[in-house]
Amino acid sequence: MASSWRRVAVPLGFAVLSVAVAIVVQTHGMPPLLPSALGVCSLVGMALLWRDIGSKVRGESRTWSGLLGQYVAVKAVGWLGRRQRRRLEDDTLNVKRVQEETLLKRLRKNTDTSYGREFDFSSMKDSASFRARHPITTYEHYRDLIRRIAAGEEKVIIAEKPLILAMTSGTSGSSAMLLSTKDTNTEFFLQGVTVCLDAMRQAFPATDSLQRTTKFFYTPTFRQSEAGITIGPNSSTPASSRHMLNLYTTPAPAFEVPSEKDTLYLHLLFALKDQSVGTLESNFASTVFYAFAALQDRWQELVGDIERGTVSSALALEPKVRTRLEALMKPDPERAAQLRVNFQDGFKGIAKRLWPHLHLVLAVDSGSNQIYGEMLRESYCQGVPFYSPFYAATEGLIGVNLWPQEPNRRYLLCPRSMFCEFLPESSLEEEAPHTLLMEEVKEGQSYELVITNASGLFRYRMGDIVKVVGFHNQCPMVEFQYRRGQMLNVRGEKVSEALFLNTLKKAVTQWPGSQLIDYCCAESGIMGDSIGGSDPHYQVFVELKGVRNLTEEQRYKLDICLQQDSAVYRSFRVKGSIGPMRVQLVADGAFKELRKQMMDFSNTSPNTFKMHRVLRRKEYADFLLGKTVS
Repeated sequence: MASSWRRVAVPLGFAVLSVAVAIVVQTHGMPPLLPSALGVCSLVGMALLWRDIGSKVRGESRTWSGLLGQYVAVKAVGWLGRRQRRRLEDDTLNVKRVQEETLLKRLRKNTDTSYGREFDFSSMKDSASFRARHPITTYEHYRDLIRRIAAGEEKVIIAEKPLILAMTSGTSGSSAMLLSTKDTNTEFFLQGVTVCLDAMRQAFPATDSLQRTTKFFYTPTFRQSEAGITIGPNSSTPASSRHMLNLYTTPAPAFEVPSEKDTLYLHLLFALKDQSVGTLESNFASTVFYAFAALQDRWQELVGDIERGTVSSALALEPKVRTRLEALMKPDPERAAQLRVNFQDGFKGIAKRLWPHLHLVLAVDSGSNQIYGEMLRESYCQGVPFYSPFYAATEGLIGVNLWPQEPNRRYLLCPRSMFCEFLPESSLEEEAPHTLLMEEVKEGQSYELVITNASGLFRYRMGDIVKVVGFHNQCPMVEFQYRRGQMLNVRGEKVSEALFLNTLKKAVTQWPGSQLIDYCCAESGIMGDSIGGSDPHYQVFVELKGVRNLTEEQRYKLDICLQQDSAVYRSFRVKGSIGPMRVQLVADGAFKELRKQMMDFSNTSPNTFKMHRVLRRKEYADFLLGKTVS
């Protein structure tokens, strides 16, 4: 680490010295020999700088200006990351003080809003008075307030105008509209992005290179509120990353393509052209998985384009966009031949064969994305390390993963990002539950997060259940468990997403030749007449690879496995209060189609979409019933 920093500091020091000398010359005149000294300093500094750049693995067809820009950006973010990491480490030594500071900062900033006056923020001097006088809230508490902001009213909840009205992904119900502010974005970058990049480079030193990254993200559809405020996702987009697009394999014109399917093709095309890709990146592992599934379907078309130096005529592109993209394509029969051989050898471990210098897959693979991360590691990305960097939501940054190489994804809560309270899992249904603070939670216990953030949410129940798995100094480390709205519960048995997924994986091992591609469940109550009358039960939809049919005995194994894993579920099954599960095997590609339908319905961007594991809309369950093959 120190030697790496010296390699940068020395040439930059020479450059700074040269500038300082030039200022002295302009002010006081030029002493003898100074021109020679200045020239030597400049030449030595530049030589050391280029030597450091030249020593790093870099992408093909890169200009020196592009490499220098990336080099400077990487070093600047690296410096910020080390600085922010030290601050985070200091904060974990006294989380009570830092949390008090974070809360009071939020309250003081919004004292003069309508909301701040209603709850008398100015008189609140500490967290005790805040918790005593402000109720625990849910989204309904804010719905009308946010509508007023969307209509143009100012200083309703927050002092400034929001940057965006951010839509949630709607996994636990209908999509909600929240506020996103400059502070939210700044905190996410400083406390999240820079710290995680520092952790990544410590854990995976090879990522400290000048290789390009293939980032699978898309231009979302935005709309405007009555007052002209942008409505859409608040995740990173090509537009918000426009100054960094030169770090990615996909050229800027590709992000002007409205179709996700066509943009994905262009992501793959330009990634395949560059065999020196260093990182595959996306918000979620599901996006990377679907990218490889598309690659498996369309590899021959992609190889043909690389061989001829063309862009497929099947893509619906504006003429100007097509012209700009085709100008970047040159016939490359040698690369096409390499690719063809790799694809013909099969898709297990294909990522490392396509890109021999690939160091990392950077994507969240916990929670509802766990299944996709596991499938990628077992198939397409075999042998490539994964790093799940953040625990974040539309509400803002919650935690960072400082242990990239550990298989269990645990996140250190960021005490300066949000003021956090914790509802014990046993008290979630109480009318006036008592919350705990960061310094009061216990290892091994699960809690619902209650947050006060930088964008107008106060004592807000997020619906996320986390388990405290340890402490870093005084600060809790958590594992995501489930969303409250994504729990199966037909008789009070409360089967969480994590429990059901582990049970399903156990059952799949007893279905010879099968590989789990995707799944979701519905409680029989939403199905109505679609399935006929019976005791309450779970309707389970699975997409499998390697089998075309399941016997009744195989289907029943899933029910048996859940009875083994959940004593409460078993007791209801024994009493006959819950009927046996009904397992439906759906056609190949059914979940890909469901994903598109869900995004269209909720106006969710591909950048933020998370598959709903428990369906709450009958239309979705009926869609999968229509795709049932067994």
